Amino acid sequence: MSLPVLRFKPHQDRRLRAGHLWVYSNEIDTAATPLKGLAPGQPVVIENARGRFIAHAYANPHSLICARITSRDREHPLDRSLLVHRLKIALALRERRYARPFYLLVFGESDALPGLVVDRYGDHLVAQIGTAGMERLREDIVAALDKVLSPASILWRNDSAVRELEGLERYVEVAHGRVPDRVVVEEGGCRFEVSPSEGQKTGWFFDQAANRDRLMPQVEGARVLDVCSYVGAWGVRAAHAGAREVVCVDASARALEGVRENAQANGVADRVDGLQGDAFDTLRMLKAEGERFDVVVLDPPAFIKRRKDMKEGTLAYRRLNEAAISLVSRDGLLVTASCSSHMPRDELLRVVQQAARHGDRYLQLLESGQQGPDHPVHPAIPETAYLKAFYLRVLPGM
Repeated sequence: MSLPVLRFKPHQDRRLRAGHLWVYSNEIDTAATPLKGLAPGQPVVIENARGRFIAHAYANPHSLICARITSRDREHPLDRSLLVHRLKIALALRERRYARPFYLLVFGESDALPGLVVDRYGDHLVAQIGTAGMERLREDIVAALDKVLSPASILWRNDSAVRELEGLERYVEVAHGRVPDRVVVEEGGCRFEVSPSEGQKTGWFFDQAANRDRLMPQVEGARVLDVCSYVGAWGVRAAHAGAREVVCVDASARALEGVRENAQANGVADRVDGLQGDAFDTLRMLKAEGERFDVVVLDPPAFIKRRKDMKEGTLAYRRLNEAAISLVSRDGLLVTASCSSHMPRDELLRVVQQAARHGDRYLQLLESGQQGPDHPVHPAIPETAYLKAFYLRVLPGM
């Protein structure tokens, strides 16, 4: 069956030839190959300006990213068989790097499956679709996951706001098996319970696991503040690693209940407390009360979700870091992170440095981190290198 064609304007296919997977609508010769009339998610063939095959893709005429590449092999468009193959390749990486089955199994474009994310919690999978093209393949994705992993359950956690940009409805739906109310995550010698259907994102933030590992040898005997704690991944692990006291801050009462439950499950409930409230307001309150901490962890949600949010989001990062630095004791440690793909690594460090100077504090950058190997970076797609983390020694001004 012949597929609709999208043809590049002259000299507009360089990014794709360099390995990128996105096609923008202003790169397409719409006079020769109109976008109008294509259904969201429809399979298409991408050609260069001379009409030569480049790749298979799926299209969405209503999105700025009007097509996403799924295969560069003319004979093998994305179907159930290719999904199985790609999933096996993704699984091989995770099984080499992780001793236990708790990780992000599929990371969209980086695993050559644009628009699909899959978390693995042992025998249970939580999957999220962000594009119309992958939505069309829902049944094939479930069948491929079942063939490769034979999971006890698969949950569609398709409630992300990004779906609205693709004209998709939000929903949470069981795709396979019986999904438990809680799933277990094992990390750093601790066990955590999270809700796959109601927790943040797809239940757990696997991307910070390696960064949490890096912090743990530095917290023994320390007083730790975990800001935007969710269910206590940083804070409970810090207590388990020997911190003498941990305070977890989150706006969600349900998240802090998870902190208490996870602290209890790991035998550290006597050293972990929760404070419910807006991060900015709570940090101001702690400062007014004269509190100080040996280690402060800032792991906020993305303040810059779109390029037009850059100015306002940058100011938010600066304000949050100013407030956090004011709570760090003499010769203490600040761990600060950003998951905003639009915030460059160097810019985040500059903002944190400005925050320190505002409070007449001196910083030394000790280590830096990014997302773990279950979130591989696609070298041709800078947006996949989204997570930044800095470990900074905080000293009095010089």
